Amino acid sequence: MRVRRRLLATAVFLSAGLLASAARGQELNGFDVTGALVPPRAIERGGPPRDGIPSIDQPRFVAAGQADLRDTDRVLGMARNGIVRAYPVRILNWHEIVNDRLGGEPIAITYCPLCGTGMAFSARAAGRELSFGVSGLLYNSDVLLYDRATGSLWSQIMSRAVTGPLRGTALTAVPLTHTTWADWRARHPRTEVLSTDTGHARDYSSDPYHGYDKVPRLIFDVQHRDARVPLKEWVLGLRFDGASKAYPFTALERRADASGRLIDTFAGRRVEIRYDRLHRSAEAFDSDGRPLPAVMAYWFAWVAFHPGTELLKEP
Repeated sequence: MRVRRRLLATAVFLSAGLLASAARGQELNGFDVTGALVPPRAIERGGPPRDGIPSIDQPRFVAAGQADLRDTDRVLGMARNGIVRAYPVRILNWHEIVNDRLGGEPIAITYCPLCGTGMAFSARAAGRELSFGVSGLLYNSDVLLYDRATGSLWSQIMSRAVTGPLRGTALTAVPLTHTTWADWRARHPRTEVLSTDTGHARDYSSDPYHGYDKVPRLIFDVQHRDARVPLKEWVLGLRFDGASKAYPFTALERRADASGRLIDTFAGRRVEIRYDRLHRSAEAFDSDGRPLPAVMAYWFAWVAFHPGTELLKEP
């Protein structure tokens, strides 16, 4: 019932927002979307204004033993440059972006609760270091980031600037693991954990999107739908050289071996998918065992951005 009320309230808000944006022409939340790489009419207000969802720009971390997390809590985990960190989804639900540094390397940790997508990027692009904020805008129900240097809008799943001076510039994705706290802690007992001391007053024990993954409909529109897989089925998405493939968890349940491994050939490359049935997590590795920047997503989100995606089929 609470989810239904939220959906209705959002619909009313959007109706008002669309009328207001029509009066302003090609400007939304203070961003000029004229000449966008995506249809401007398909860019929607998510509800909050620009920076209404505040990014975390000075993240603090605690040791694993100090983290107030349940074993089943979801985290985005990263091991890079000798540093291991976990970013709890219960915090990211309220902030969506963490501007971090790992071993001196600027990294943007991003999460879209509506798509279930946790993605990390090098924060160096177009010859400069960027800091990202939450625009309050969506495309294909996915968060649009903006960089504070130029005000360009960036699509998370496209990993590319769609408006502004950096329009067309790509971000470099780096591998990120979406799993449970129990799993990540077992793999990395000395991991650091993003602290709830964010500088913002939020109730991190509550989930503003509770139940959304169970509702068989979307709040926001997408430009392409595909009925091959249920809307909010988890998939692991891979893309190489313009080709894309999705590995639905239901198919991995049947195709992966007892240890959760599946060897596949995609876009002429050998890839290994590691599926964890217990922790509802999947990762991809190349032929040398190196992690690939795959992304866990709801099916609707992956296929909205990759209409021609290949699909791992059930036997």
